[in-house]
Amino acid sequence: MNKTVIEFNENLSYTGELPEGFEVLNPYLDNPETMEVMQKFYHKYYNDSCKRRFIIGINPSRHGAGVTGVPFTDTKRLESICGIKMKSAYTHEVSSVFMYDMIEDYGGADLFYKDIYINSPFPLAIVRKTKNGWVNANYYDDKLLFEAVKDFMIQSLKKHISLNLDTSEVFVLGKKNAEFISKLNKEAQLFDAMTVLEHPRYIQQYKTKEKQLYIDKYILALKK
Repeated sequence: MNKTVIEFNENLSYTGELPEGFEVLNPYLDNPETMEVMQKFYHKYYNDSCKRRFIIGINPSRHGAGVTGVPFTDTKRLESICGIKMKSAYTHEVSSVFMYDMIEDYGGADLFYKDIYINSPFPLAIVRKTKNGWVNANYYDDKLLFEAVKDFMIQSLKKHISLNLDTSEVFVLGKKNAEFISKLNKEAQLFDAMTVLEHPRYIQQYKTKEKQLYIDKYILALKK
């Protein structure tokens, strides 16, 4: 599986239209080390042909996967938990904190990544122009943006599924994200069932006191 994931990332490019004020960032083109650490990660954890369950995020953030090329993984956890050091960047990303606390309770990175594959329906970072500069954007923040990237997202999801993923149930992070994935699923018939889990960023920002409850909820859903 590792070779196909790496090939998918190596060939990533978005050439479609975008509404005014939005841009797509490709971390693999912006920083050569991103390609290196991404390859090391998938060689380490996905060097097999096991069938995995699929967690769908939104789109990479500039400080998480937008730097490391690994979903929900900032450079801190890439080094401290996955043992892969990134020399050219140092990032801390709140979603990554929750995800790796959950992974630890699941049984650790080796076990988690043997069972689970995480990626985004739009696999590149999206930014929006504001008065104060460029900020992270979600693919669903703007109706025209979603319409522009919809077909590309369906094609990306089909490519992910072809990596030997279990399509009987998909796990979608974030309620708003789930609304849009549901639209794509109706159109393209990708998954039999959809389970919605709260997004790690939302939990870290607004539900810290109940964090363990959410970790338990994730694990219960993923291991059933």
